[in-house]
Amino acid sequence: MTTSALDVLAIGNAIVDVLSRAEEDFLSANGMAKGGMALIDEARAEDVYAAMGPGTEASGGSAANTAAGVASLGGRAGFIGKVRDDVLGTVFGHDIRAAGVAYGTPAAADGPATARCLILVTPDGERTMNTYLGAAQNLVAADIDAAMVESASVTYLEGYLWDPPAAKEAFLAAAKIAHGAGRKVALSLSDTFCVDRYRAEFKNLIVSGTVDLVFCNEGELKSLYETSDFDAALVALRKDAKEAVVTRSEKGASFVTREAVVSVPAHPVERVVDTTGAGDLFAAGFLTGTTRGLDPATSLRLGALAAGEIIGQMGARPQRPLIDLAREAGLIS
Repeated sequence: MTTSALDVLAIGNAIVDVLSRAEEDFLSANGMAKGGMALIDEARAEDVYAAMGPGTEASGGSAANTAAGVASLGGRAGFIGKVRDDVLGTVFGHDIRAAGVAYGTPAAADGPATARCLILVTPDGERTMNTYLGAAQNLVAADIDAAMVESASVTYLEGYLWDPPAAKEAFLAAAKIAHGAGRKVALSLSDTFCVDRYRAEFKNLIVSGTVDLVFCNEGELKSLYETSDFDAALVALRKDAKEAVVTRSEKGASFVTREAVVSVPAHPVERVVDTTGAGDLFAAGFLTGTTRGLDPATSLRLGALAAGEIIGQMGARPQRPLIDLAREAGLIS
């Protein structure tokens, strides 16, 4: 394996997040399942946006957030994702490059508008997402920059991208290129919504070795194996996956292989403000650690630190350099 130009190349939906605070009765009145993610069309997006209170706009998207987190930790990150050449598309491109992430996917000249995710944050910090995928779902295999994939130690793919057929082909093309170059492929299961829709296909990606490293939370893991028994689901995952990272909120996180389980506690958090991006930033921390050659426990702690920082603020992009926090904690020299 040659030395990589990138530590992590993330591929996913290029989305602009619009965050607003809301009470739980607002969710009920608008038919939203608290804590979930619903795919909506452009008309629904306009209706929800009109009903929301004052909001803040920030570039988002699960894999893009992970890439930004890697860069904030001092890693070399890239991103591939599709936008339209419209106002939000310009905002997205500017923000991710400003975060230190390499990004050069050509914007679409026509077709659906740039994707946006309307996020309602309740007083307990829980986020409920309404996502209009727009241009993001038009990512195709031709958009995959083979040189970037070949140069990255890990190509990280988000489960949210598994919905559109053309994006699915892009996803598989990237995995093939990565493995051809002797690189690793990681997959985030993203949401129980995704797992419920594509359970068999996700399992096949894991069992077939298309994916080397799986990221999931406790809910996604239980959904994958259709059980309410966490321990039973973990046993099944260890049989199927080469490597996996399982997060359990305040219960901490584990790195599992067929041979062993390594667990760490959650990072202390004074106050949960907004859980948006917690899983994305955990993945950023773990991937930064593992591509630096750190041991699994330290990599997990780096993930927990990044996740703990992000849930103490509004939005899924770090507001201060995570590398400074990691150095203070003695996790990175």
